[in-house]
Amino acid sequence: MLLPSEYSTTPSHADVWTIIARLLLGGLFTILSAIPALAGTDFVPWSVAKGVLLVASPSLADPNFHQSVVLIVEHGPHGTLGLILNRSTKVLLSEALPNLTVLKGTTYHLFTGGPVEATRLHLLFRLLEPPTEARSLFDGVYVGGTTSVLERIIKQPKPTETFRAFAGYASWAPRQLEVEMQQGAWAALPPDAGSIFDKDPAMLWKDSLSRLQGASGLYRLKR
Repeated sequence: MLLPSEYSTTPSHADVWTIIARLLLGGLFTILSAIPALAGTDFVPWSVAKGVLLVASPSLADPNFHQSVVLIVEHGPHGTLGLILNRSTKVLLSEALPNLTVLKGTTYHLFTGGPVEATRLHLLFRLLEPPTEARSLFDGVYVGGTTSVLERIIKQPKPTETFRAFAGYASWAPRQLEVEMQQGAWAALPPDAGSIFDKDPAMLWKDSLSRLQGASGLYRLKR
């Protein structure tokens, strides 16, 4: 069942560590799949679809989403799911998943994906070939997958292939996000793997604002 995005707190570093300690490996690499995806939706200024990047308005004060950029993972008549892309934590993924030996000695950090179900971990991949047990978001970008995919990327990396791990996700009830967009809380950018994986997360929001200012036909953000 979807929950609205009206949570008022973001986990502290200590809270995140407590959350990670409770993660169960068997349920880590899943994401809610009950929301039908929109098929054949063309990107237009007021559209929301899988793979679109939401950019928070400078006036959006909700601490969960202030200066955030959110990747839409699912959108349909039952609501919307997304992952916040620019909330890197100080928690190393090797600390969160100590039994995954391939992570030992690596510097991958865990991201806070959103305020909902903070004990659920999601993997986001950029891959040359479609992985098993993962869902395509747009060309070459997938959510879900198994530990074997992660291990292969680390042990046998290929050009451009990478991943990120997120604890929790963002969620909107049916039509809730559309209302927030009409109120000027969010603007939208087309799918872009480079923004997700290559840009410095700390600069992603400002970079996205610059893209919006240089694009015609997109939302004008409230300030």
